[in-house]
Amino acid sequence: MHMADALISPVVGGTLWAVTAGLASYSAKKMGKDLDDAKVPLMGVLGAFVFATQMINFTIPGTGSSGHLGGGLILAILLGPYAGFLTMASILTIQALFFADGGLLALGCNIFNMGFFGCFVAYPLYKRIVGDAPTQGKLLAGAGIASIIGLQLGAFGVVLETLFSGISELPFSTFVLLMQPIHLGIGIGEGLITTAVILFIWRERPEILKKEPYSIAKGSINLKRIVVRMAIATILISSVVSWFASTNPDGLEWSIAKTSNQEELAAPEGIHSVLADWQKKIAILPDYNFKEAAEAASSSAKGEEAAAWPAVSGGTSFAGLVGSALTLLLAGVIGKSLKMAATKRS
Repeated sequence: MHMADALISPVVGGTLWAVTAGLASYSAKKMGKDLDDAKVPLMGVLGAFVFATQMINFTIPGTGSSGHLGGGLILAILLGPYAGFLTMASILTIQALFFADGGLLALGCNIFNMGFFGCFVAYPLYKRIVGDAPTQGKLLAGAGIASIIGLQLGAFGVVLETLFSGISELPFSTFVLLMQPIHLGIGIGEGLITTAVILFIWRERPEILKKEPYSIAKGSINLKRIVVRMAIATILISSVVSWFASTNPDGLEWSIAKTSNQEELAAPEGIHSVLADWQKKIAILPDYNFKEAAEAASSSAKGEEAAAWPAVSGGTSFAGLVGSALTLLLAGVIGKSLKMAATKRS
């Protein structure tokens, strides 16, 4: 659900940039009060894990479409909504800058759609369902329902942002009637993945899920085993499992194609072109591959040649490992900087 710049106007993009910056500032302020050293590496590892997992599109049966994990709810459950939001912002920023996944003008929209709804709307719903005495059944229900609701709101956010941007190729009624059902299917997939991760944590360290992650320090809980296992999973997913991602267009691309009869919309001149040029220069591994391979894949797609599956690619593996490492570094630096700032204030 990474929006391209062609889907939004400068006014909408700038507004969501401002809103996202405000949410990030608020989250940093709230997070700094209760941040302990144990949470910093967890931010980095979970950010890298979500980055890697987002590379894996899963097929939505019978639709010709696919979806991938958003991850905002997982981050909020394990880190709290404030650290979760900042970690999601780190993931999407790395993706936009170095992998050309999502536009630079649309970055605020993407962080809002996947970060705000996952961390500040879906997470409170999850907490209401799970309550103060979590059980396996409550965790299953909470993760599943909250994942679906969060993704439905994120998809509707995309529709509203294109509407307010005046994208005539995507009329509201048609676009929304395609976006919401396909993202219901994707939400079910996200719910299954989120549940699997949460149940793993429940088996390993159930006390993490019994506490408020943003108000009680995790320093008293040994996180080493979880951190190591999540790191190993990240390496395997980004370097090998990524080869098996679905080649079908994701839910947003599928909805755009069905609505407009175009695979992608052309971006207007002006700020869109300037940002596209910047992104082209910055993105070292566009489309999660070496530049030459990405250009060849783009040419094949335009020629309607069938994409190979599984896509065994050293470039994809390299991109996954680099992206995971960059996300780990950025999220870790943010956490460490907030910790140091809080220490100086005290």
